[in-house]
Amino acid sequence: MEEISSIDKKILHTIQSKFKKAINDYRLIENNDHILIGLSGGKDSLALVELLGERMKIFVPRFNVTAVHISVENIPYESNLDYLKSYTEQFGIPFVHHTTRFDDTTDTRKSTCFLCSWHRRKALFDAAKKLGCNKIALGHHLDDITETLLLNLFYQGSFGTMPPKLKMDKFDMTIIRPLALISEKEMKEMERIRSYKKQIKNCPHEKDSSRRNAKSLITELEKWNPDIRNSIWAAMENIKLDYLPKKMKRN
Repeated sequence: MEEISSIDKKILHTIQSKFKKAINDYRLIENNDHILIGLSGGKDSLALVELLGERMKIFVPRFNVTAVHISVENIPYESNLDYLKSYTEQFGIPFVHHTTRFDDTTDTRKSTCFLCSWHRRKALFDAAKKLGCNKIALGHHLDDITETLLLNLFYQGSFGTMPPKLKMDKFDMTIIRPLALISEKEMKEMERIRSYKKQIKNCPHEKDSSRRNAKSLITELEKWNPDIRNSIWAAMENIKLDYLPKKMKRN
């Protein structure tokens, strides 16, 4: 890697510290874990490769990592597979490419984005099982998690989001999100410092107006409280059930 400035070193140190804190606070990694990284090729998953790859060199806990990239044949999204393979291997992480497809005429009630995402996720679980992995690491960061909380609150009427660690009993697999405490702004800084290559062509269906609205709302709230994302996170860990409505059962 190229020599970087002292300012950029400080940025990377902050990111690494938050990454380590998430792992320790939520016990994301344990001895003998085999972790599959869902490598989309975006900045977050590329950063996750580096952070887990460097962490893997530390003696405790001992764990292995495999990066898996899922391609969907009937979606015109091109990936630079040579770049992804060479990138993961410089951190001692094997690269696996898996291809899947889906028929969007079988369920017209669901959007193309939903169906594509669902089939990608299913392909990740299938690959994890085949590779003998017990955990799947996804590149969701602090902004993703707080935005999802707002989306569930405003559109689903529920108070929940994507947790740092989620045991999937149905699939006998655990989802971990080691970037949970790192902001999107910090991820963009890491992308700048490391000069990640963009994927060749973005998906034409990749639109999510609701998430953009949630992002815009958080940006507006940031004018009122610059630390709004961390405040929302703290609120999720400080739920006072005694001060929330409770529907009483009738006899």
